Amino acid sequence: MPAKIAPQPGVMEIALYVGGESRIEGRADVLKLSSNENPRGPSPAAVEAAAAAVARMHRYPSTDHADLRAAIGEVHGLDPDRIICGVGSDEVLQMLCHAYAGEGTEVVITAHGFAMYRIIAHMVGATPVEVPETDRRVDPDLILAAITDRTRIVFIANPGNPTGTRLSDADLARLAAGIPPTCLLVIDSAYAEFAAGYDGGASLVEAHENVVMTRTFSKLYGLGGLRVGWGYARRDVIDVLNRVRQPFNLSLPAIDGALAAVRDRAFAEACIRENAEQRARLSGGLRQLGIACDDSEANFVLARFADAAEAEAADAHLKSAGIIVRRPVSYGFPEALRITVGRPEDMTRVLEALAAFREVAA
Repeated sequence: MPAKIAPQPGVMEIALYVGGESRIEGRADVLKLSSNENPRGPSPAAVEAAAAAVARMHRYPSTDHADLRAAIGEVHGLDPDRIICGVGSDEVLQMLCHAYAGEGTEVVITAHGFAMYRIIAHMVGATPVEVPETDRRVDPDLILAAITDRTRIVFIANPGNPTGTRLSDADLARLAAGIPPTCLLVIDSAYAEFAAGYDGGASLVEAHENVVMTRTFSKLYGLGGLRVGWGYARRDVIDVLNRVRQPFNLSLPAIDGALAAVRDRAFAEACIRENAEQRARLSGGLRQLGIACDDSEANFVLARFADAAEAEAADAHLKSAGIIVRRPVSYGFPEALRITVGRPEDMTRVLEALAAFREVAA
């Protein structure tokens, strides 16, 4: 009897990705702060543009996303010909692995890095090599020490998820300078807009031939449901990625919604300001309650409790108050809760619930 058909190497090593919870049985007033979504939702201009595009859904979308790439380039001061768009930045990361990694190669990730890095490495049969972080921060020296002649990609999130911490520009530049030319450094900057003065790694793409920056419309722009992301790299890398990209990967509503979103600078800037204000309020409130947290440069805060048991109890208390946050156990933080920064009234609700938890636990 012939052998049973089997999946490619690495596929069965994939642990299925689990998204943030969104429901609490028996409650209609659920406050979802588990997926780092924009609490304001998308720009009204983006909603209008995406809705209008639905009427044209019998037409194929653009294959080259030229208008969207031009708008992204204009806003960020980048060359549109060096931009590629994907179904979320996840697809751009996946295209990079398909194009540059594979069986017999290694992909370096960090201990608390985004779960998709490990998943897409396994997807192409590459070996993920995990390196520790130092005090919940990416450590350039540990990454450089882990690179071998089999390493093809280094993935880092900057700012990190779920940590919210960010490498300094000097440390990031030092890391980029130390990556060998046979390896890509991929800087996943999904939360770059929330980090003041940070260009997401764009200047390092200009300075090095083997640096790639990825960005998303899912966080600041509130388009997680449309799935739009993009990457920026040297022209020959973009040419390679376009060869493995599906030609109609973005729908008409996604393209038109993202185009309107990136052009609505007033809405984006208002969201950034509110996030900074409420993030500082959340961090300060946590510390006043004796709950540790690092300074976050994203749209969430990682609240660290005494141990896993206390974090679990705090999570249960928040759920009893109708609040859903994320327990990042799979990211190596059983003692923590990741809390998305919400509107002022959301942060009031969270801090009051945690204050009540502290009183009960005292």
